[in-house]
Amino acid sequence: MKRLFFILFSLVAVSAFAQQKPERPLVQFSGVVLNSDSTSIIPYTSVTNISNPKQSNLANYKGYFSFVVHENDTLQFTSIGYASAIVVIPSHLKEKSYTVEVRLRSQSVHLPVVHIFPWATTDEFHKDFLAMKIADDDLEIARKNLSGKSIAALERSLPLNAQDHQTLNFQDMHNNMVNQHSLMPNPLLNPFAWGALIKEIAAGNKSRGIDDN
Repeated sequence: MKRLFFILFSLVAVSAFAQQKPERPLVQFSGVVLNSDSTSIIPYTSVTNISNPKQSNLANYKGYFSFVVHENDTLQFTSIGYASAIVVIPSHLKEKSYTVEVRLRSQSVHLPVVHIFPWATTDEFHKDFLAMKIADDDLEIARKNLSGKSIAALERSLPLNAQDHQTLNFQDMHNNMVNQHSLMPNPLLNPFAWGALIKEIAAGNKSRGIDDN
C-alpha cells in the first residue's frame, strides 16, 4: 500500500513540475527570401516550423514573411526549384524580434520520364492500331509513280512534242482520205448531241445557282 502511494505521489510531482516548466519566450520572426545567385526575390516560399509541426507559413509575392515563433525553434524554407534552407531562432535575444535574409540555392530536379498516350484503355489502342494506315515506303511510292495510270496522267499534263504533232497530222490525213467520198455528218442534226448540250447547260445553271424557271 505504501509502495502504491509512493508511485502516485511521484507521478503527481512530475506532472506538477512539468506544468511549472517556463515556456520559451516568443519572438517576432521576419525576413525576405532571395535567390543566392542574384538579388531576385523568391515569392510564395513555404516556411515550416520543425519544432512545432502544426505551424506553417507562406511568404508573400514579394518574398516577405513575418510571424511569431519561440526561441530555439528550427524553421525550414522550401520552394520548388530550390534547395531547402534551415534557420534556427537564437535564444536570449535582447529584442523580441529577429530579422533575417534567407537565400535559397537553385536546384535542378530530374523527374522520371512520363509517356502520355491518347488511349484510355488497351482495347482502344488495339482498335486504332489495326485501323492505322501505314505510310508507303520508297519502293511502294516508286511502284505507284510508274503505274500505267500515273504515266497516262503525266502524259496528259505534258505539252505535245514533234512526234505527237506528226501522229495527229497522220490521223487527220487518214480520216480525210476515208471520208472524202462520203457525206460528213452534221452534229446539229444529231438529237443525242442536242440532248447532251441541254444537260450540260442545265448542269452549269445548277452549279451557278440559276433557276431554270
